[in-house]
Amino acid sequence: MQRKGLVRHIGLSNATAAQVKAAQRIVKIVCVQNMYNLPHHANDALIDSLAQEGIAYVLFFPLGGFSPLQSDALNGVAERLDATPMQVALAWLLHRAPNVLLIPGTSSVAHLKQNIDSVNLPLSPDVIAELDRIGASTPAP
Repeated sequence: MQRKGLVRHIGLSNATAAQVKAAQRIVKIVCVQNMYNLPHHANDALIDSLAQEGIAYVLFFPLGGFSPLQSDALNGVAERLDATPMQVALAWLLHRAPNVLLIPGTSSVAHLKQNIDSVNLPLSPDVIAELDRIGASTPAP
């Protein structure tokens, strides 16, 4: 389909590193879309390898999957930064790597503005390390 001009770019969803490599032997891959968020971030090595290759990593479910304990930790960071927990979670995702792309859902203009404001939320290395620990022991689904 790509050779016939019907498809310009090809991306993968729910792909492992091995599946990405197998697909790359057939076609050029421009993005990979997998679940990745603050409590579930087991694909770090894949994100890093894709970044080195200039391949986008598109996250789905970027704001979900928190346990009560993880939510308490995120709420504490958000309170210290005078931000919402979701702004902190989005800012952490944006700090993760230059190839990370977010598509967070929204139901209102006010919520959209909050999402956009997360781009400018400064996260110190200490805060990033604290947030990294939230999902360090959570396996990927």
